[in-house]
Amino acid sequence: MKWGATAALVVVAGVLGAGTAAAQNAGPSLPNLPSDLVPKPQQLTGGENLQPPDGPIADVALKVLRDGSLSVTEKVTVPGGKQLTSRVPLRVPAGDDQDRVYAVRDVKTEGAATSQLTGDQLVLTFAGGAGTVTYLVDGAIADQGGRQQARWQVASGFDTPLTKLTASFLAPSPELSPVDCFAGPVGSSQRCTLAELDHTGVVRLEQNDVRPGDRVDLLVGLPANTAPATAKFAEIGLLANAFALTPLTGVVFAVLLVLLVAAGILVWRRRKQDAGALRVATGPVEVLLRDGDRVFFASPDGVLPGQVGTVVDETVDVVDISATVVDLAVRNYLWLAEVPGNDWQISRRNPPDEHLHEFERAVCETLLPEGTDTVLVSQLRARGGLDLRRISDAMYADVVTKRWFSRRPGTARGRLTWLGAGIFALGLVATAVLTFTVGDALLGVAVALAGLGVVAAAALLPTRTARGRALAGQVRGLLDYLHTAKAEDIPPADRELVFSRSLPYAVVLGDTERWLGAFAGLNPAADGSAGLYWYGGMESDPDLRRFGTHFPSFLTALDGLLTASGRTAR
Repeated sequence: MKWGATAALVVVAGVLGAGTAAAQNAGPSLPNLPSDLVPKPQQLTGGENLQPPDGPIADVALKVLRDGSLSVTEKVTVPGGKQLTSRVPLRVPAGDDQDRVYAVRDVKTEGAATSQLTGDQLVLTFAGGAGTVTYLVDGAIADQGGRQQARWQVASGFDTPLTKLTASFLAPSPELSPVDCFAGPVGSSQRCTLAELDHTGVVRLEQNDVRPGDRVDLLVGLPANTAPATAKFAEIGLLANAFALTPLTGVVFAVLLVLLVAAGILVWRRRKQDAGALRVATGPVEVLLRDGDRVFFASPDGVLPGQVGTVVDETVDVVDISATVVDLAVRNYLWLAEVPGNDWQISRRNPPDEHLHEFERAVCETLLPEGTDTVLVSQLRARGGLDLRRISDAMYADVVTKRWFSRRPGTARGRLTWLGAGIFALGLVATAVLTFTVGDALLGVAVALAGLGVVAAAALLPTRTARGRALAGQVRGLLDYLHTAKAEDIPPADRELVFSRSLPYAVVLGDTERWLGAFAGLNPAADGSAGLYWYGGMESDPDLRRFGTHFPSFLTALDGLLTASGRTAR
């Protein structure tokens, strides 16, 4: 009986020893023994006081397979109502001129976990509860100095803190050395909380308080030929390093985007304001000024007939020059007269003086060059037309001088354009210098793009200034005056002067016929002199009816002469 009991104990010990040996190779395994011979697990005291972790926890199991791939199993538990996302990089820096490239395949998820493989990232999302993700990694094993090394970021790119991370690493050979583990921001040399090789040949690591964006990078040395080396490296070269997106360049480009959006809004508002100024009058415009019993004509902001058209449509047109000729006659610098043969005479009454603008002086000298005091429209036509470039250039320069436009209308070149071009050139130089020195060449690219944005804004911004927009609205008010004014509303002594001073504006604004009709009954001899003081050939007429039918013919002939010249420059 004593021998039988001893034999039974030997058998049990042998079975338990066999179970222990098997556990080292294939995991725990217990035979079908009577329940009274099976060791019971030790009970932890105080278990009723254990508290679940406040935040997410993760456990990662890594195993090197015979084909050189790395099997990864991530088990993550997230408290209810929360969510955790991990962005696993598949391309990481491996030196100044190359990246290490990983590939992930056969991704499977269970429980509260989802995955998405996009470009150079594996995005894992864990909702409240427990979730598991398994996948295979190619590229984790590399030959190194007669041995091999396995490397993988056990944790990376979490968007919320991990309370605790545990991991295990298993390879076909138990001779694993050295074992290194780094935690913290990318590039830091901070060691993991715990990383060691246990007596079973399994690497175990632990890291507490993994902060958002931190990585836990595990490096394990392997004997030579443990598994096929699958590591792949991609050359990145000088340009790739120099133009890599960094936190600094990311911030700069974000600021640039904000500035470009703000500039776009500014351009849009300015263009809207400019278009609105041409559609809506600013209100009643007082062009008839009263001084006691006398009435005088005064244009808004002192604008001349030849300037009106350019302010409104931003171009110098034939009608702008024709209206200027009439205005110069009304102001006693020229004399116009109808002569037999359906022709008209243009004569110098007074020489140009300091009261004339440059474009008005150019009109006088183009029609009547030095040594010529009078000329017929037919003679000007026979000469082959006129060179209008000096007139148009002076008109464009004049509206800029008057600060109705910021630059010559119809052109994109202004001070803002040259500023943008200078910023662009500076950006190109900075890009080249940074590329071959400290890197971050994207900073220079951002400056160059800012310069292009300034150039684009300069081209899109209306050239008409706030003062020009105000005048454009007043011109509509001036047109309303021409549409509604009546001769009987003006004292008889001032009617001829008001009619004459207003006529060039009616010409340039296309309201000539209505204005001539409103004053057709005016007696030009009421002031004691026969006929209009600036237009001859109809001195015997008691009113302006015949003038009203003949004057448009003069305008047609003058417009035709100017149009045939064909050299109005933009």
